[in-house]
Amino acid sequence: MSAIPAKLAFIASTAPEAQSALEELVRLYGNCAPAKADVVVALGGDGFMLQTLHDTMKTGQRVYGMNRGSIGFLMNDYRSDALHERIAVAIENQFHPLKMTTRNEDGTTSVALAINEVYLFRQSYQAAKLRVEVDGTVRLEELICDGVMIATPAGSTAYNLSAHGPILPLEAPLLAMTPVSAFRPRRWRGALLPNRVCVEIDILEPEKRPVNAVADNTEVKSVLHVQVEQSTEVSARLLSDPDHSWSDRILAEQFND
Repeated sequence: MSAIPAKLAFIASTAPEAQSALEELVRLYGNCAPAKADVVVALGGDGFMLQTLHDTMKTGQRVYGMNRGSIGFLMNDYRSDALHERIAVAIENQFHPLKMTTRNEDGTTSVALAINEVYLFRQSYQAAKLRVEVDGTVRLEELICDGVMIATPAGSTAYNLSAHGPILPLEAPLLAMTPVSAFRPRRWRGALLPNRVCVEIDILEPEKRPVNAVADNTEVKSVLHVQVEQSTEVSARLLSDPDHSWSDRILAEQFND
């Protein structure tokens, strides 16, 4: 007895290639309402995939992406044939995002989730001055830098890598803490942290050295305190073809030029 095919919802970025693919796939397979779908098929680039994972984190839905953008690191190759069969044998990676909680200069607090990284950066020409605690222990009394990020394995090949941070295997229970243009301590190049820790960062001299904080695409201006920890309440579920799995892609990045 054959398995019942998954109900598919097709969504696409505004790119012409993505819109053309959307028309073709809906013609071939129909289109389920996203709220009722088993699998959301995202057509676009990595930015659109990241947005889709954020949109589905609280629904438990799986996301299968096909590249109709530029780089497509998070995406599978685009083919219109045998889609149900591809999804049926796809490898699932399920992971928890980071939760960023900020206390802000205007007296408000903010909460945002990050699949890739939480990033603090200087708002003006003055370098940021930060105090870093890990699980209640001060690890850096004073970090002077342009910025600092905490990246997940999923995000370790993105901005973290461009800032010379380490690539983390997708299965590693680690976070990468990576500075951007660290001035003091001059030789500090970052740290690997267990993903169960709570990181707290105080902004020192915030009037003179204002700092913004970003969780993926959510930016909070003029923060005074930032707490980062892994959220266990929600998760993102990404499907990839067995011959082009996300885990293999991240591993391969460590051997690229």
